[in-house]
Amino acid sequence: MKISKEIKTGLLAITALALLYVGISYLMSKSVFSDARVFYAEYNDVGGLVPSTKVMINGYQVGKVEDIQLQPTGKSIVTLAINHDFKFSKNSTVQLQENGFIGGKSLSILLKQDNSAIAVSGDTLRAEVRPGMMDDIKNQLVPIQAKVERMIVSADSLLTAVNTILDVESRQKIKNSITELNSTISNFKKASGTFNSILENNKQKLDSAMTNVNTITANFSKVSDSLANIEFNKTVKQLQSTIQGFDNIIAGIENGEGSVGKLLKEDDLYDNLTGMTLQMEQLLEDMKLNPKRYVHFSLFGKKAKKYTPPKEENEEKKD
Repeated sequence: MKISKEIKTGLLAITALALLYVGISYLMSKSVFSDARVFYAEYNDVGGLVPSTKVMINGYQVGKVEDIQLQPTGKSIVTLAINHDFKFSKNSTVQLQENGFIGGKSLSILLKQDNSAIAVSGDTLRAEVRPGMMDDIKNQLVPIQAKVERMIVSADSLLTAVNTILDVESRQKIKNSITELNSTISNFKKASGTFNSILENNKQKLDSAMTNVNTITANFSKVSDSLANIEFNKTVKQLQSTIQGFDNIIAGIENGEGSVGKLLKEDDLYDNLTGMTLQMEQLLEDMKLNPKRYVHFSLFGKKAKKYTPPKEENEEKKD
């Protein structure tokens, strides 16, 4: 049977189309003749996930991402082709992870060890996203960035305030102060050198003075030892005895005992002394007024005349 050219051309075209479809499916990570189980996971953000990405279970590849479809809601439906016959619970989670520091995404099925039903082809699994290393760094850098910004603002305000305060006149004053400080330090160095020279020239005198001080200290130590050996208890007892005797004398005076006590306590003795004092004053007054009544003196040895009271006194007596 002879095949016409048209049939040959048609068969060749069909074969070419089939090979093209298989090649495109392979490039798009779609299995044409595969019996792999298909699962779905829904993500708000796939973070750059692409088809043919590996699907892992505990670090072992069990499949790959077959397709990613963006929905009208903005979410993405990821189709997983699992070509391994490993059984897992339908409550397991598909976690979106970073491959490493330089980027890239991968999917890992986190097994759920429970008594739930086994996941079958066509099920939609729970999805979650694990923050990657870069996300962690970004989360840690955000507060630091805010602090650095506040610090820069504060530093800028401080520099502005310093520039406002340190005008030309203030800067000149600071320069003058530094110059005076340098002069003071120079004078201090000179004074220090002079003091060292004085110490060097009077070293022998200072040594002698220190020797005298040591001698005085030793003598004071001996005196203190001598004072420590004195019987202070005996001295204190004698002082207490003396004070007790003085208290007894004061008590006797207050009770009217002895001459001093009677003089202070007996009114009659006081009155007698007062009267005697008055009479003595009158006697002295009379001796001043009438000395002839008490003293008879003759220069030539004549006999003393009898005292004659003055007329005034006689008249006063008659009255």
